[in-house]
Amino acid sequence: MIFTFFEPKSLNTRTCTRMFMATKTLTIMEDAYEMLARRKGKDESFSQVIRRVVGKKNDIMQFAGAWKHLSEEEVENRKRRILELRKESTYNLLKKRKRLWNR
Repeated sequence: MIFTFFEPKSLNTRTCTRMFMATKTLTIMEDAYEMLARRKGKDESFSQVIRRVVGKKNDIMQFAGAWKHLSEEEVENRKRRILELRKESTYNLLKKRKRLWNR
């Protein structure tokens, strides 16, 4: 809103700007609060922390070259371990599913 007042000897201009920001109340578990609080900077609001943490887009290319310092043997060991973990997690998931469905 712009208000302009004219007087015979002077010109006065006033600009009035109002900004309304919606707020929401969130209920979170204590551990989630502590995770946010640890990431919060000194002069940062929790809203800013959430925007920074949640809003970032993860790019798979950030990991390109992460293993370049490893020997071929170490790379193969890691690949083998990843495959083992995938098999274990698939086995455990199928076992849980069977247990739940057979009740």
